[in-house]
Amino acid sequence: MSNIAKSALWVTVSEIIFNLSGFIIHSILGRVLGPADYGRYGIIITITTMVIILIGNGIPTAMAKYISEIFETNPRLILKIKKQAIIIQTILIACITVIFYLSAPLISSLLKDESLTPLFRFSSLIIPAFAAASFYFSYYTGLHKFNIQATLKTIRSILRIISVIGLALIFGLYGSIAGYIIAPFAVFTAAFLIDKFIIDKKIKTQIAQVPKSEDLETNFDWKKLVNYGWQIVVFFLAYELLISIDLYLVKGILNDDALTGIYNASLTVGRIPYYIFYAMTVFLLPMVSRKSASNKLTNAKEIVNNALHIMLVLLTPMVILISIYSREILELLYGVKYLDGALPMSILVFGVGFLTIFYVLSFAANGGGKTMVSTSISFFGLILNIILNYFLILKMGIVGSAWATAITSFLITIVMLYYIKKHFNASLISTEILKVGTSGIILYALAYYIPANIYTFIPLGITLFLIYLEIMYNLRAITKDDLLLFKKILKK
Repeated sequence: MSNIAKSALWVTVSEIIFNLSGFIIHSILGRVLGPADYGRYGIIITITTMVIILIGNGIPTAMAKYISEIFETNPRLILKIKKQAIIIQTILIACITVIFYLSAPLISSLLKDESLTPLFRFSSLIIPAFAAASFYFSYYTGLHKFNIQATLKTIRSILRIISVIGLALIFGLYGSIAGYIIAPFAVFTAAFLIDKFIIDKKIKTQIAQVPKSEDLETNFDWKKLVNYGWQIVVFFLAYELLISIDLYLVKGILNDDALTGIYNASLTVGRIPYYIFYAMTVFLLPMVSRKSASNKLTNAKEIVNNALHIMLVLLTPMVILISIYSREILELLYGVKYLDGALPMSILVFGVGFLTIFYVLSFAANGGGKTMVSTSISFFGLILNIILNYFLILKMGIVGSAWATAITSFLITIVMLYYIKKHFNASLISTEILKVGTSGIILYALAYYIPANIYTFIPLGITLFLIYLEIMYNLRAITKDDLLLFKKILKK
């Protein structure tokens, strides 16, 4: 438990800082650009980053998985796996960038807005910059260097605030896109230098200390990277479309830039829990990979159970408080022009809570080699989400889109929990669910009936969160051992 908790703290803190920087950027750009241009900005950045996330992360994720399995037992293979991954990734990203640039008119036509074409072409430069930085994030993840990974993420947070906002103030929409090119490229430069002058030397020293008489594998088949990588790509494709299709359907069906911008604001804020708990996927995949390297998935049961426990305890109050204070949060971050997104956001955040559990468990399944399980469920969710969004948007507008995503997220999470129980023998304990549910209901009632405004909801929310933890402690859902472990980690 201590390893997963320590890793969780390192990476979660960096994710909180990273996503806080994102909210700072979104809140300022929403005001600087206005709803229409902010809606265009959301479409451009979402689609461009989705391309690199769903296609460009396949090989790096495969590299992280295989390095995590051998970095302690067979360091000789580390540099070979990395070299093969670099070659494959470079070829892949070059092709993706060219294809995306040439496809800009087609994407704009599908979105019924030809003026987006030059913006998409300019944003194609985000792809190689983002891919270069992400490659080293995955490399350090595979080596379990979570502290370096977290430090680089924090640096990236600071750089993107400076570059995106600074350039947006000077050059408008084009400047905001340019910031997304500059920040990751600068982080890649820092990561490369750390690897060249520190990590690479340590690995070579580690290799030199391995006895030559020790019979260890010296070759690694690059086809393993491709085989696992394409499965991850398909998973990312299904999942990213699953979580983003509502925004595209709002744009395509309603054809209203202002409403798209408002929904994008509610979607961005509603995903706060998802952004924070994304940190768990960073260390969960390599940890599960290492534990289940001999194809014995039940060896990773404790890790998965701990992840479920952490999510259940902390995700519940986040979702409740964000839902109750949706209006105040939107007004604080975006201003009164975006208050029409409060109701969709209050619904959407519950769906995001279930979607967060699904995403984290998907990475546990991916680490155990069950990538097609998470992929199949994601595709099922995508189809269901498209159908529900189409009918509910026509009937209820952006509120209907929020309901569609919430219903879909709940159903696919239930299915994923079934498969996690089946393959890892890991599950949520019914008594724990009951205790968290009771505490959550009390928290919801208190937050709902105690009046709050834009100035008081933050201190009130913190107070209610502490009350929730006290209730959980009294119900013994949080133990003294949990508190002592957390205190020990903080000291370190």
